[in-house]
Amino acid sequence: MTVTLANTPVIETERLILRAPKGSDAEASVAFFGTDRSRYMGGPQTRAQAWRSFAGVIGHWVVRGWGLFVVCEKGSDTPLGAVGPWMPEGWTDREIGWSMWDPSVEGKGYAFEAAQAARAYAYGTLGWTTAISYIDPENARSIALAKRMGCTLDDDLPLPDLPDWDGTLVFRHPGPDALA
Repeated sequence: MTVTLANTPVIETERLILRAPKGSDAEASVAFFGTDRSRYMGGPQTRAQAWRSFAGVIGHWVVRGWGLFVVCEKGSDTPLGAVGPWMPEGWTDREIGWSMWDPSVEGKGYAFEAAQAARAYAYGTLGWTTAISYIDPENARSIALAKRMGCTLDDDLPLPDLPDWDGTLVFRHPGPDALA
């Protein structure tokens, strides 16, 4: 028997499908979080830690009614990463988060395309009026993506009280009116 999240949206962009996470996506997420590529997001993690983190991604949908979408190329159900609205317990504001798990898709603009679609969903469907992205100061690729999306540094928002978050940057997304 396969159990899936019910009544979750699917977002389609020019090249991508953003859908709810499912159990079969766990291996791709766990593999990513076991590598040094996840160092800006709390990794590398043990297999058990990464599995629990992915279970939290699925659970976020149940608790909040929204969450990170798994990103796939159109015509494929292979999970490439996760992008979307995110606000675990302890976050100080609603976030648009992103991680591309498959290194072969880096540099193709998929994270930008998916993050724009996720932000439009958060502002339109969810009715958000603001969003942020927490980014490690050494994560040049994510900083570049945030700037490409029109985000600016927000030095006034307090950080979550979490270990190893000192120095984390907060990027504020332009509001829905600025994007209209």
